[in-house]
Amino acid sequence: MTASQPLPAQLAWNEPHFRRLAARALHAAPLSAAQAETSPSDFDLNQDLAAPAPETLRPAAVLVPVVAHDNLTLLLTERTAHLPAHAGQIAFPGGKIDPGETAHAAALREAYEEIGLEAQYIEPLGYLSPYRTGTGFLVTPLVALVRPGFTLTRNAYEVADIFEVPLNFVLDPANHRIDSRVWRGGERRFYAVPYQERYIWGVTAGIIKALHRSLTTP
Repeated sequence: MTASQPLPAQLAWNEPHFRRLAARALHAAPLSAAQAETSPSDFDLNQDLAAPAPETLRPAAVLVPVVAHDNLTLLLTERTAHLPAHAGQIAFPGGKIDPGETAHAAALREAYEEIGLEAQYIEPLGYLSPYRTGTGFLVTPLVALVRPGFTLTRNAYEVADIFEVPLNFVLDPANHRIDSRVWRGGERRFYAVPYQERYIWGVTAGIIKALHRSLTTP
């Protein structure tokens, strides 16, 4: 396989090949805000919007939990409808990084607080480039394999539902869409990856798109 040839998508979505591609594609440590000027963002599809400098954004982290079934799945949550930000949306477990906390620690803490996923089942593989959101966050995604056997406990205030989606579905570019809606007086475009009755969009879909690009770019 030459450097100019794309990687076959089907190779990535069983555990051995996923590990191999993750080892090549992911960052061993989180990138700093100064390194995030060209990282993925909500602004990529909306060039008329001025993207804020990464240093001005609030640091956050999410866990991108890939469950190591024979057919890999992605573990996601549905946020409750009353939350002040991203209410009702599909999301990765995650949240703000506390002062003095690392992105790694924040992602694992939030996964335990939101869905009761214990660290003993989580094997971190590396980081995607930070994702800049239109709501003012610089989100560092920590990609991890999750060993089956865990028991989840939903935080009823923050999480309405927990579910898994086949990784070969969400990382298939044929299932990636660009949708739009009116926001703050203008039409805004965003990535979406609908799955059955679930509408995965916005930051979560943007991170899924970034994961696909990272894993499949030679």
